[in-house]
Amino acid sequence: MLLSRKPNHVDRDGRAEQDDVAAPSAAGIPAPSRQSLRGLDWFIFFLADVQTGFGPFIAVYLTTQKWTQVEIGLVLSIGGIVALIGQMPGGAIIDAAKSERLVAALAIATIGACALAYAAMPIFPVVVAAATLHAAASCVLGPAIAAISLGLVGPLAIGERLGRNARFASLGNGVAAAVMGTAGYLLSSRSVFLVTFLLAIPTLIALSRIREHEVDIARCHGEMPREAADRGDTNIWHLIRQRPLIVFALSVLLLQLANAAMMPLMASAVTARSAQWATVLVAFCIVVPQAIVALLSPTVGRKAQAWGRRPLLLIGFGALTIRGLLFATVRDPYLLVAVQVFDGLTAAVFAVMIPLIVADVAFGSGHFNLAQGIVGTAIGIGASLSTALGGYVSDKFGNATAFVGLSGVAATGLLLILFVMPETRRTA
Repeated sequence: MLLSRKPNHVDRDGRAEQDDVAAPSAAGIPAPSRQSLRGLDWFIFFLADVQTGFGPFIAVYLTTQKWTQVEIGLVLSIGGIVALIGQMPGGAIIDAAKSERLVAALAIATIGACALAYAAMPIFPVVVAAATLHAAASCVLGPAIAAISLGLVGPLAIGERLGRNARFASLGNGVAAAVMGTAGYLLSSRSVFLVTFLLAIPTLIALSRIREHEVDIARCHGEMPREAADRGDTNIWHLIRQRPLIVFALSVLLLQLANAAMMPLMASAVTARSAQWATVLVAFCIVVPQAIVALLSPTVGRKAQAWGRRPLLLIGFGALTIRGLLFATVRDPYLLVAVQVFDGLTAAVFAVMIPLIVADVAFGSGHFNLAQGIVGTAIGIGASLSTALGGYVSDKFGNATAFVGLSGVAATGLLLILFVMPETRRTA
């Protein structure tokens, strides 16, 4: 352990006041330098910028290239399938890696190359290959961020660190959407992917600012220190049979089953009621939750350690339940923007809680990132089923019925947390 000549004060973010020296925290873990923590902040910010370029802009760009909706849908489906089946292998790769920074750098370089391929050759084989590689690279980036965070600050400080991660990701998403939307409007839809490629450069620079020796590899993988009296059970089957992990995976499946279809259904309802202002209203409905996530996420991380995990999970599911009921009953399209406050609350809670609870359950197993992949697979299954089921119920019985049904799914998740999910908070 590297000690400074004078004891360093460690602030609430786990930062040592002296930038170039690590000091031991209350848990005996050296506090990472300000350089590494700021590097992680900006890495997450720019990575969110890069990933935003592969959102709705793909459909817009390919439409301008005279692609049919069937072809666009096929490409998006291929990317979605790869992203779903790649969650657990992606986590396993991070668990096996000797340097999470290197894996993340290779993934970012791959995504930058994919963006350039979209811009240079928008033909079917190239776009399918780019969509596949982008989805595969994304499967390792999520676990890599959580692993680097855990390796830097340790299991007792990870809650507040994850809150900070969520804040910078939300800010990155908002800024990137504005920049890319402006570039697409003033220049062309192709320029969005050129901007995405260029943003990969500051992303890699920010990643390089994280000092390799401060990222503890054992902690990255969720392993106990070698000197620990209880090294934990590192058998994968022991991890998979953990009741909290199974219950939590089921709860986030229900979360996505309830949540993923709400925004598309709401956008359709807004368009039907106020076609002239639909685009502006939908944009506000996206911006409002992002702003709330940026505002509340660090607080969620702190309260998770003070209150425990379950109270915040109940708040997140409760907000989602209320949002579905309000979407079913509110008719004024402008009030729907206000309803999105509840979406921001749910997003702020789960942006922090998902990796945090996985860290609670899996730390000591050496398979933290594989556990992230398990939960990520549950999230993908829930999201995939949500849009299909929500759309079917809406077509057959109307939007109001669909929203009530989605709210009922969220309420089921709330009951699962209330009566089945154990508290997973770690203490020193």
